[in-house]
Formats: sequence, structure tokens, C-alpha cells
Amino acid sequence: MLKREIISYLDEYLRLTEFKDYGPQGLQVETSAEEVERVALAVDVSPQIIEQAADWGADMLLVHHGILWRDVQRIAGALGERVRLLMANDIHLYAAHLALDGHPEVGNNVVLAKLCGVDVMDFWCAPMGLPIGVYGRVTAVTPLSQFVTTINTQLHTNARVLAHGPETVSNIAILSGFGADQVLAAKELGCDTLLTGETSHANYWAASDYGMNVIFAGHYATETVGVKALGAHLTEKFDLESKFFDFPTQM
Repeated sequence: MLKREIISYLDEYLRLTEFKDYGPQGLQVETSAEEVERVALAVDVSPQIIEQAADWGADMLLVHHGILWRDVQRIAGALGERVRLLMANDIHLYAAHLALDGHPEVGNNVVLAKLCGVDVMDFWCAPMGLPIGVYGRVTAVTPLSQFVTTINTQLHTNARVLAHGPETVSNIAILSGFGADQVLAAKELGCDTLLTGETSHANYWAASDYGMNVIFAGHYATETVGVKALGAHLTEKFDLESKFFDFPTQM
């Protein structure tokens, strides 16, 4: 598949122009390769990930966390090493951050809801204008401990839990990555439980004060599902191979 065709498709499918973000998204590093046949998938970009993608023969690395953020940086140091590795191995880098969090089909939060048996009611939490999280009802009211076991099994993680709410999960708000500061917002949606990624000492008392269960399943773990789903979508729609490269950060 031609590079320009897959990039154009991804930009449109992910509604990239609709989402403001913390840095430029989409194609972040372009190489000389005109054809894309193998797409490596990862949450982050690191030298180890690039090298493994290169060994596999990837033409593109598609990630959630790219390498271009708020401030313009010099192409030197750690950033320079990543760019040089991508260029040396002829691998395009494509990043989708908030647009992938909030996608209605392959987004991190929609996919998390499906994996956990949650019927999505609507989107919530709009850090840059458009909502990216989801909330809804659990298909069958489930004991909190059982719900956490499902999360751990589906995400291969070891979630930490602030059990300040009911013993059963009925209504849940989901926000992948960092959402520890959204406890009150989740409560105001009528939810008894918040599923997010990173934990935070500062928000322990918010969970206690508002009688909420908060499940911290890991920033990394909660954001593996979107790139995997997007890779599966590309493989099904086009004559492409995709492979997820797992580099857990334990965070």
C-alpha cells in the first residue's frame, strides 16, 4: 500500500484534524519508503522498540505516544537517537494520542468498555475540547473484586483499587492513561466506579470523600488496547501485516 494512501486513511479515520492535542499528531517522521506492507504497533517509541520493529521488517511504526510534544526540541540527545534509528531503518512514525483515546470504534476507552462488559452510554472528559473517555452500565451488576479480576485478566495487569464505593460495580466511567483527578467528574455522571490508568496519592481522599471505587489498571496497560484494535482494523481493511510490540513500563 502506498505510504500516502495509508496516512490519508488514518488521518481521516481517526478524525485527526478534529482533535487538538499536546503536540503534532499523525505522521511525525517520514522516511523515503513509498510502500507500507508491515505496520509495527506500540504504545511508546524507544530505541528498543524501533530496533525490534526493524528486525521484523516494519515500514511504519504506529504508536499512541509519539515523540513530538508541547515544545519544539532540538533533534539531539534521546530524541535525536530515535529519529536517526527511524531514518536509518526506513520506518515512518505515525502517532495518534487523544484521537485514539476517543475513537468510537478502536479507541482505548471504547475497547476497554467492551473488554469489561460495559454498555457505553456516552463520552465524557474533554481535556482539549473533544471528549475522550466513556461511561456506561455494566452488563450484569458485578462484585468489585470480580470486576477487577476481569480487568487483570484482559489487560495482563495487576490493578490497584481504592474500594471506597459499593461492593458491586453498576455504573462505571472509563478514562485510559491518567484520570486520577477525575473522581468527582465521574461521580457527577452517576458512576460508582472509575477505571483509569495511573494512580495518584493526591486523589486518594477524593475517592474516599465521594464514596467512589477507583481502579488503577496502569497507564501502559490501559493504552495497549487502542493500537492493537487499530492494527487489527488495518489488517482487515487492507493487505497489510501488523504486529504489536509489548514493552510494559509497570506504570
